[in-house]
Amino acid sequence: MANQVEKLQQLLKKAHALPKQPGVYLMQDPQGRVLYVGKAANLPDRVSSYFQPSADLGPKKQPMLDLIADFDIIECEGEWEALLTENRLIKDIHPRFNTLLTDDKTFPYLVITMRDDFPGVFITRQPQDEKYRGAKVLGPFTNVYALRESVQLLQRVFRFRTCHLDIDEADDSRRRFRPCLLYPIKQCSAPCGAKISQADYRQDIKRFVQFLESKRSVMLRELKKEMAEAAKNLQFEQAAVLRDQIRALEKLDERGKVSQGWQPEAESFYVDPAKGLASLQKSLGMDEAIRCIECIDIAHLQGGETVGSKVCFVDGKPLKSEYRRYRIKTVEGGNDDYASIREVVSRRYRQAGEGHELYPDVIVIDGGLGQLHAAFDVFETLSVKPPMVISLAKKQEWIYKQGSGEPIKLGRTNSGLKICQAIRDEAHRFAQHYHHILRRKKVIGK
Repeated sequence: MANQVEKLQQLLKKAHALPKQPGVYLMQDPQGRVLYVGKAANLPDRVSSYFQPSADLGPKKQPMLDLIADFDIIECEGEWEALLTENRLIKDIHPRFNTLLTDDKTFPYLVITMRDDFPGVFITRQPQDEKYRGAKVLGPFTNVYALRESVQLLQRVFRFRTCHLDIDEADDSRRRFRPCLLYPIKQCSAPCGAKISQADYRQDIKRFVQFLESKRSVMLRELKKEMAEAAKNLQFEQAAVLRDQIRALEKLDERGKVSQGWQPEAESFYVDPAKGLASLQKSLGMDEAIRCIECIDIAHLQGGETVGSKVCFVDGKPLKSEYRRYRIKTVEGGNDDYASIREVVSRRYRQAGEGHELYPDVIVIDGGLGQLHAAFDVFETLSVKPPMVISLAKKQEWIYKQGSGEPIKLGRTNSGLKICQAIRDEAHRFAQHYHHILRRKKVIGK
């Protein structure tokens, strides 16, 4: 008991010394495993609350206190980045005491369908949908309510369409089409009814995109002036509306970037899954349709640690509950990829090799012919063999298939190759993303 009190006092002292800014904290057990991930608007206030003598974490989290040996933090630019970081880490690590954010729910995006004759503006949680192919994607945004209010406000200025009509510039019948009510109230320029030329509409969209990617200072200054005048004239309801609009516009900056990979499950822009699986089946010469694919990747992390990752796709979509990480235990020095592959393959497929569970339809090994042979060193020792094992070599992006030394060379636009690349990239991201975040941010020492 005395040791527990002393430990909490040391952790409390460490928490009080944290920088006073937003961030994410990771509670760890004595082996360094992450028990819980949380976000904080003010790190010292939030983290220290765990180690106060009177701390009550509730029935589900209270037992965690006895297991905490240390914690790490990740400093963030603002609360919005803390939200994105917390969301990503929980989905990647699956900490024992986190019960929220473990599903596939994602933060929303703003997409502008630039390929259309008359681009539309939409809020979606699925920017990878085929109907948004070639669209400009902004986000993810952490405040969907502010995003919706901002889009509604900006529609009055730029008059873009938010409908999903298929509008063709060459379609003369548009002149007889009756626009929706957004046209008479001047919130849409009605390209559906040929009320605006394609050139003029695209100019409006160009200004809208420039507005989103700039600081929006002129519009905000005008709104603040209107709010002050409304308050001065005792028009308090109007002033409150303007205040809310200003806050919504300011929150447009509280967003991540697709290039940062916050939500790869929503940002995987590969081909139609059914088409990709059918193409892969044909390329591999398989009789049965492909439904389940697993991919093994080996990653070398900071500090020389080596881990293996296994991701699972079913019907071309990630099945997060079947993702696994493997800390390599049997390889001295941790730099032997072949030995690491043998260890991960043995640990993952031992039960299937003994006939106690089914193999996936296709197993993908990240690497070339050498990595494939390393995997087969294990499969040859098992009683039951997998139906199909392939490797995907980087750079050339050639597929090596079990029983053949010659690679399958598919075109870069081949849909079967693209789905293999997608699952390979997801396996690599799953192994690396947590550590990429740690490297990108300042992490306190133990």
